[in-house]
Amino acid sequence: MSEQRTTAVGGMETSYGFRNVGAGDKQGLVNEVFHKVANRYDMMNDLMSGGLHRVWKDAMVAWLNPPKRPGWKVLDVAGGTGDVAFRIIDASHGNAHATVLDINGSMLGVGRERAEKRGLAGKTDFVEANAEELPFADETFDAYTIAFGIRNVPRIDVALSEAYRVLKPGGRLLVLEFSEVDMPLLDKVYEAWSFNAIPRIGQAVTGDGEPYAYLVESIRKFPNQQNFAAMISRAGFDRVTFRNYTGGIAALHSGWKL
Repeated sequence: MSEQRTTAVGGMETSYGFRNVGAGDKQGLVNEVFHKVANRYDMMNDLMSGGLHRVWKDAMVAWLNPPKRPGWKVLDVAGGTGDVAFRIIDASHGNAHATVLDINGSMLGVGRERAEKRGLAGKTDFVEANAEELPFADETFDAYTIAFGIRNVPRIDVALSEAYRVLKPGGRLLVLEFSEVDMPLLDKVYEAWSFNAIPRIGQAVTGDGEPYAYLVESIRKFPNQQNFAAMISRAGFDRVTFRNYTGGIAALHSGWKL
């Protein structure tokens, strides 16, 4: 379904799944989706990936390889529930400090509760803000991570520029996102599962299939691996590369502020 994807030039700004919406309307619609699914976020990702999102997030943190020293700071964007941030802290042997930023207060509420239960409240901050307008000074963080969230940002180019701004020189960007399947048989199976099964399961489990239909459609609109890598380079990052997981169902993009 490559013909439905946006390109490095843009197009996600007014794309709400397969619908076009007015400029400035997308963020509110996306917010409503995540208010609905906040308490079922892990279930949502399990449905979307068959549980593989957990393996991919582990691989993301392994590639980040946070140092085991105090003072290292990561900004995890669109990570309200703390799923990635907690992994990073654990991988640093408890030395990293994670700032979790999300535009959705419901998601952040889940993350704060989980941090308290894990004893990580002192190693995490939870900030409600927009990825397009980060409330941080230039060159604040050693790393910027975002998992399965960048496609929900209306102006992706602006968010990437903000990521570059708040990273220290030598800082690293890692973006994990659903992407374009590059295996002929797998793409047909994944397409059938996504469009037929996921919204129906979402409806059966949560009573509302609409958020899941949007999330499936948004994956198909997101730029493919090469086009998204071009967007990262355009934002100023160097040594931009990506790794495909599970035949391209997900891709992990890396870039450095050098």
